[in-house]
Amino acid sequence: MFDRNVDFQNKFHFTSLGCARNLVDSEVMIGLLLKAGYEHAPDVRDADYIVVNTCGFLEASRQEGIETIRFLFLQKKESAKVIVAGCMVQKHSEELKAAFPAIHYLLGSGDVEKILQAVQSGQEGKAVSNARSYLEWGEVPRVLSTPKHYAYLKIAEGCKKRCAFCIIPTIKGSLRSKTEAQVVKEFRALLSQGVFEIILIAQDLGDFGKDRKEKGALARLLRELLKVEGNFWLRLLYLYPDEIDDELIEVMRSDSRICRYLDMPIQHINDRVLQAMHRATSKEQILEILSKLRHRVPDIAIRTSLMVGFPGEREEEFEELVHFVKKASLDHVGIFQFSLEKEAYAAKLPDQISEEVKQARFEKLVQAQLKAVRKQNQKRVGQTVRALVEGFHPESNLLLRARHQGQCPEIDGQIIINDGRFVKTFGVLYDVEITDVADYDLIGRVIPSKNPRKLPCKLSLISS
Repeated sequence: MFDRNVDFQNKFHFTSLGCARNLVDSEVMIGLLLKAGYEHAPDVRDADYIVVNTCGFLEASRQEGIETIRFLFLQKKESAKVIVAGCMVQKHSEELKAAFPAIHYLLGSGDVEKILQAVQSGQEGKAVSNARSYLEWGEVPRVLSTPKHYAYLKIAEGCKKRCAFCIIPTIKGSLRSKTEAQVVKEFRALLSQGVFEIILIAQDLGDFGKDRKEKGALARLLRELLKVEGNFWLRLLYLYPDEIDDELIEVMRSDSRICRYLDMPIQHINDRVLQAMHRATSKEQILEILSKLRHRVPDIAIRTSLMVGFPGEREEEFEELVHFVKKASLDHVGIFQFSLEKEAYAAKLPDQISEEVKQARFEKLVQAQLKAVRKQNQKRVGQTVRALVEGFHPESNLLLRARHQGQCPEIDGQIIINDGRFVKTFGVLYDVEITDVADYDLIGRVIPSKNPRKLPCKLSLISS
């Protein structure tokens, strides 16, 4: 018989930092550990192995990684081993080891499949190779860490673009697309597990298949996914404006299961700055694409990301960006300050902007964006939208939270439901009347519907 007092040292605690693409890699590592018989420990103090999957894209993300690792070292029990993986390890493994000599193992961004090797090693070590993460569900186990009703599906790794400010190609390597058959296989697998909303992600979805010199591969992929019968939402994240053509727009508008939503990073609107950033589109082209999208898909919600403080950005060029935000009727905007990354082309450019100026421009653009988003949200007041009621609001069990197709989980606003009398269970699409606006969020009430549509998964009313 087993001695119940024996510590088998098989509990792990996991922290995933950075973007949704990183989260997919984390889910694969968790799946490998669980399949091998290890047990997840929600409390870091109970864990025998502490794994941190880091982001190394910006200085701020690397600082977050350092602070997280430091905190975990302070919280862990003495015998626990710390394993650090991901993008930060890929480029800064020596600095990490110098800052934290007690790290047990280091895994590069393309070596996360070696998590068992790291956990089972009796000695400190590292696996930081030039391999590029290219994980395919079906060959590698994956355990979803998102709520039951949505999940991310990574269709490609790496990037073929060479934006002046970005070091992702040096971390993740050149573009490598999954095959269409593999993506369809993963898509069906997610649906079979009860996932309702599947979010396609890549550094740029529009480049899917271009490493194989395939033209129109994303549009063909979407048509294949839409052949799958059933009720689901399919959301597109990170589709650059130069990749949006008439064929793709036609596919998007052809089926209501494709969310009326597009995350289209543009970074700036001034032509000279765009050219200096090595971006492929001009101001005229961006405005033309926005106009075409709204004409062909009238109810589409558009999200973008913008950068302030790029080297050489003149005051009048920044003001052009402010004016664009005020007038462009964007639904969601992420704003970032230029971060000087030594390996990026932009690090070598003259006329670097001071931190004080970058901060001032950031604050001004955020205020302009907030006013514009409030104005945009006001247009929805009085409308009735089909929304997914997800659970209780984190601040009060008297409120519920929901999202319509134009709101992506984790990064966008939500609908705050202050009258949910007709909600019988979570995980159902309800009709919601929008009654007010609270900055980035909408406020609404659920109204009677003759046809509430249940999702494949049903969430308990006592969960949030």
